[in-house]
Amino acid sequence: MMMATSEAARQVFSGPSHCLYRFDSCPYDVYSVHSSKYNVYSKKKRSSAYVQVQSRSRMLYGCKRMYALRGEEGNFHGKSFISRLETVNCKCQRVESGTGITTENQDGTWFRGEGKRPISGAPNGTVSAPNTDLSEAGHQLMDENGGFISNGNSSTDGLAKAKLDKVSVDSIEDEAWNLLRDSVVYYCNNPIGTIAANDPSNSSILNYDQVFIRDFIPSGIAFLLKGEYDIVRNFILHTLQLQSWEKTMDCHSPGQGLMPASFKVRTIPLDGDDSATEDVLDPDFGEAAIGRVAPVDSGLWWIILLRAYGKCSGDLSVQERIDVQTGIKMILKLCLADGFDMFPTLLVTDGSCMIDRRMGIHGHPLEIQALFYSALLSAREMLAPEDGSADLIRALNNRLVALSFHIREYYWIDMRKLNEIYRYKTEEYSFDAVNKFNIYPDQIPSWLVEFMPTKGGYLIGNLQPAHMDFRFFSLGNLWSITSSLATLDQSHAILDLIEAKWVELVADMPFKICYPALEGQEWRIITGSDPKNTPWSYHNGGSWPTLLWQLTVACIKMNRPEIALKAVKVAEKHLSGDKWPEYYDTKRGRFIGKQARLFQTWSIAGFLVAKLLLANPSSAKILVNEEDSELVNAFSCMISANPRRKRGLKKQSFIV
Repeated sequence: MMMATSEAARQVFSGPSHCLYRFDSCPYDVYSVHSSKYNVYSKKKRSSAYVQVQSRSRMLYGCKRMYALRGEEGNFHGKSFISRLETVNCKCQRVESGTGITTENQDGTWFRGEGKRPISGAPNGTVSAPNTDLSEAGHQLMDENGGFISNGNSSTDGLAKAKLDKVSVDSIEDEAWNLLRDSVVYYCNNPIGTIAANDPSNSSILNYDQVFIRDFIPSGIAFLLKGEYDIVRNFILHTLQLQSWEKTMDCHSPGQGLMPASFKVRTIPLDGDDSATEDVLDPDFGEAAIGRVAPVDSGLWWIILLRAYGKCSGDLSVQERIDVQTGIKMILKLCLADGFDMFPTLLVTDGSCMIDRRMGIHGHPLEIQALFYSALLSAREMLAPEDGSADLIRALNNRLVALSFHIREYYWIDMRKLNEIYRYKTEEYSFDAVNKFNIYPDQIPSWLVEFMPTKGGYLIGNLQPAHMDFRFFSLGNLWSITSSLATLDQSHAILDLIEAKWVELVADMPFKICYPALEGQEWRIITGSDPKNTPWSYHNGGSWPTLLWQLTVACIKMNRPEIALKAVKVAEKHLSGDKWPEYYDTKRGRFIGKQARLFQTWSIAGFLVAKLLLANPSSAKILVNEEDSELVNAFSCMISANPRRKRGLKKQSFIV
């Protein structure tokens, strides 16, 4: 394989089958191939789409095609324009799929027939043992005296049962790892992410064959904890490259720094050669999403994963790269931009995070604020100290103090706070008002009086003028613990509430995405009568197994792993037999979701991460943000400050 005569070209990936790339001066040319600039147009001609690719100084390298997706290869549809398609385009030979045909990749990994799916192999070339049938395993277990267990009878029934349980758990984990590896998407022979779901029983693919930023986070953490760093590194750098793409909807473009919600590896014919194909990345920034909502959480999760990669692998060179530093700053500038809002919380629309459909979370949802706080702390750790970053770091520190004060002071609710709200006076006009947001006591729902335990509390879901969303949102509360957005006492109180309300939040399958569900007229008004978000289903009170890993991180941080272990044992009873559903329905989580995809990747990855963290609790530090003592001091200054301020008083800044 020959490289272009350029000293700037360097080999990024090792191994005989990998391509060589060139880095030029543009901070987003992460893997551009020899100054390639592509304008890709998708046009319809006589009801069939064809792709016209214009290029300059094109250099493509030959390599074998590996793809872990089921179904037909994707094509471009509709009319789209990508101003800077600075991706690696991989020249690949067309391979006719055939049942039973196996081929060997250059790294020694074997692939079988349709879809070129890896055969239960780890990246180091080892092949996992097939799942053991539990009935056979039971007959093969031996007791301490050397006798075989037969028909469940043995002199050491307790030991035999323990061994059988271990075989069962190990086989579930082996199955989960095989499924996770099967979901890996390859781009130019390199792993780049995992698809959202790999359900062969559902013919309607929609966008479940794409790599979602938020969905990949547990997959990425699982690979990091296994010591498989390449896929996470590739994901970080390629999604960073997509950040610079032109993104428009109805002639309007969002702010720079927006990360895509998802992307798809598409295979298109190579110009002038019908026997060869090339790969391109096709991102979705919300233009094709249901509701056309931009993914606010994508950039925040990207920063969190970048920090985790550095801490776990020890490779800090990625976060120190100029293009990565620029990407971090662009996300921060987008989030820290001045606006009309009086609050330090991020103002977002409905559906801009994990709850990506209309569920009444528009405004300042807790989930976004917890991720925002965690991303700010993580970015501050990784930003290189330089003169050009001084103003940004100052704004970041000021926002951290204001955000932590706002959430801890106004979002927190327990029995004492609930009783205080119950006795609120309204229509207070003053600088030292107690009821600052003019909350009417009649807003307190009847279910909350019964739900709130004597010991425990939580952070409410949303806060706006004259409105408190009292629903319990799991991800926001769990990540508030992980990021130290909640105080130490508040964090323990949240876990106390989870233990006290185990039947409501866990029951037969962890973990409720929110509690309670919207029902009746409230459901019709808030969701718009959404048939997917019916009461106790999907985002409206459904149970999501992927939340196991966030629960585990939070519990380990607070030194209470027994709570997570109990939840994992509940999930182990059903997940494998139910084929790893996306979510569960009903109050107790007894039914597989009526529209849930099977073999949902982040259900699989969430379970694996929880198991890995419980086996090695110290590894949770790659995700945890410890509370900064200087931030605590600044926070104390805000609390002790006199609330009666004159209008002309200059705004105080807290430089940490």
